[in-house]
Amino acid sequence: MRRDHIRRFGLIALATDLTIEGDAARLMPPGTQLHVTRIIFENPTTPENLRRTGPRLRAAAELIVPGVQLEGLLFGCTSAAAVLGDEIDAMVGNRAPLTTPVGAAMRAFRALDVTRISLLTPYMDETTNLVADHFVGLGIDVVARSSMGHEDDRDMGMLSGDTVIAAALEADHPEAEAIFLSCTALPAVPVIERIEAHLGKPVLSSNQVLFWAMLDAAGIASEGPGRLFAPREFRAAL
Repeated sequence: MRRDHIRRFGLIALATDLTIEGDAARLMPPGTQLHVTRIIFENPTTPENLRRTGPRLRAAAELIVPGVQLEGLLFGCTSAAAVLGDEIDAMVGNRAPLTTPVGAAMRAFRALDVTRISLLTPYMDETTNLVADHFVGLGIDVVARSSMGHEDDRDMGMLSGDTVIAAALEADHPEAEAIFLSCTALPAVPVIERIEAHLGKPVLSSNQVLFWAMLDAAGIASEGPGRLFAPREFRAAL
């Protein structure tokens, strides 16, 4: 495998995601490079359509700068990662160590000592419940779950920051130690600190945890919004 002085990572994004590359530009530090490929995705974001992403992952991973070493590989879809569950690693193959939004969220919860969350998604209820139940199966107490009611991820990506803030404030629960804003298409990263200022607790989003976890595992210092990026020792052993 070829390698140079740049620390390189890969991303498999959905064809219809309007948000994740912009968030990558905000969160990837100097000296790193993200190489992106996309896979076909047919809306609406139903469990059936999300499950169809699985067989497309290996070929997509192999398309990312073949013959060049990657330190990590991201899959950019929270709900599909929940649908595919433990099968996803075998579906992607061994191109590079894989980070999904679900795995990244669990890493972030451990880093912040969070076990009880409120969940906000832009999805319809069926997909929201799928994601919530997956977190419950991983040992997280989802004390509240809220859906914004969109079925097309392109519409999710066009939501305004004020809309995301209002939905997050409404979705919070007093027993939640943090709130998780699910979906890599949701434009949440730019408003995380504003929501934290209102709620006084950690606010986590799919793209925020995804890039944080990948960089944290690689031992790369990075900056970003919210309490998650507060200085702490690297947690690659988690």
